[in-house]
Amino acid sequence: MDIEQLEIELLFEALNRRYGYDFRDYSYETARRRVLQRVAMFNLATIGELQHLILHDTNAANALVRSLSINVTEMFRDPDFFMAVRKTILPCLTEQEHLKIWHAGCASGEEVYSMAILLKEEGLHGHTRLYGTDFNDTILEKAKVGLMPLGQMQQNIHNYQSSGGNQDFADYYHARYEGAIINNSLKKNIVFSRHNLTCDRAFGIFHMIVCRNVLIYFNQRLKDRVLQLFVDSLRVGGYLCLGSHETLMPNWQREAFQVVDSDLRIYQKMETL
Repeated sequence: MDIEQLEIELLFEALNRRYGYDFRDYSYETARRRVLQRVAMFNLATIGELQHLILHDTNAANALVRSLSINVTEMFRDPDFFMAVRKTILPCLTEQEHLKIWHAGCASGEEVYSMAILLKEEGLHGHTRLYGTDFNDTILEKAKVGLMPLGQMQQNIHNYQSSGGNQDFADYYHARYEGAIINNSLKKNIVFSRHNLTCDRAFGIFHMIVCRNVLIYFNQRLKDRVLQLFVDSLRVGGYLCLGSHETLMPNWQREAFQVVDSDLRIYQKMETL
């Protein structure tokens, strides 16, 4: 093991023991890149200096956590996915009296609100509870507010229309200052809460779990841990929606899931478990 890798391992061990954030099983190359970016931003010479800093400076530790967080999102990101949910998944769930959907690693909540809009248009919002979880408390507070920059609205509208939406998107938010806030009618069935995929247990049984382009940041050991968590959290016949950049290893497809859409990485929990 080279010195740099050892320094990163010690940094993450310190972060975990001091603050409870666990990045020890993140993909090494992704972690390395983001750690080195933070070293440069703090004008430090080594990762060891960063470790010393975060142990004694809570603000620096929070900044590092933000750097390592996965916060890339927008309304109806990857419209083909939402089209598939609209056309393929939801018609199979219309007979369910109460639906539960979990967005794991929800970041600032745009994906959760997108799903709420889709459910409303398909007549399912009233009896669906949506759970958006993330380990980052700061980003969760932003998600609860539902505030988006007005400058993103054109892209959001384009994504929405490409996903099969044909209503007036402006009906789902109202302008406030320099932003747009999601209407309260969409928020009432949404619960945002802290959950850490690296260490926390299952907290419910769901009809659908959405965790798109999060597992790509984990090493295989952590991926397997999270996939088992999802298996334990899905109803038989429930849907697991991963990102288009994810790769589900053959053993998981063989033992737990059948493929619904191979391009969009949508799977269904098999009844033979």
